[in-house]
Amino acid sequence: VTKTVEYAYDDYATALIAKELGDQENHNLLMRHSGNYKNLFDPSTGFWRGKIEDGTWIADFDPYYPYFAYMYREANAWNSLFFAPHDPEGMIALYPDHKAVEQKLDSLFTEPWRGYEAHNMTGFIGNYCHGNQPSHSIPYTYYFIGKQEKAQCVLDSIMDRFYDMGEEKLAYAGMDDAGEMSAWYVFNAIGLYTYSPADPEYIVSVPLFDKVTFTLGDNTTFTILKEGNGKKIRQIRYDGDVINGWFVTHDQLKKGRKLVITTAE
Repeated sequence: VTKTVEYAYDDYATALIAKELGDQENHNLLMRHSGNYKNLFDPSTGFWRGKIEDGTWIADFDPYYPYFAYMYREANAWNSLFFAPHDPEGMIALYPDHKAVEQKLDSLFTEPWRGYEAHNMTGFIGNYCHGNQPSHSIPYTYYFIGKQEKAQCVLDSIMDRFYDMGEEKLAYAGMDDAGEMSAWYVFNAIGLYTYSPADPEYIVSVPLFDKVTFTLGDNTTFTILKEGNGKKIRQIRYDGDVINGWFVTHDQLKKGRKLVITTAE
């Protein structure tokens, strides 16, 4: 399962390169492949499951069990949910309605971890495991069903609980593979996140700070301002203009203007 969903995203990323090169044939082929994640969705359980060669589901299925390298890699079925950052609308459409997606997400963050001991699986909120990276984009799924404030509750809990652990308050919930754990925190602390890293855009969240200023490589300064102390984003403005949706593009960031995130209680 984890290979299929990750390769689907890899094919999407490569399709973008093919498009830039004017290779329409391979672009079309790779875009078709990018939908392969849908082949493993089991509507009877609401999970992505493994299949055998004849197309039937693998019978030995327990969504709580960390198979590690059988169907899933360093994960269980809960932590392998909702990974299609290139196609969130298509992913959500696999479920009957938005309420079904919300219930699945709520269950992920509340169903207790069953106590299985598995390498790299530490730092739990329900069955969500922040100590291993495959599930790090899952909280943002709430955005696409009109429940952004629920995503922010999870993001705030993760930043509060899993980055100042241990005796010296410096330990993380898991391995900092290639700096990913650190980068996740930095992005969310300033109110931006690379939800789909192959696309030059950032999903906007509520920053920890009232004001963030950073300098880009060409010495352009970009500023993020937070208005209010709530978890629900009421409005996002870029250079005075209201943004329709949840994303700011990298081209906008490079211009060095102001991003204002207004929240409501």
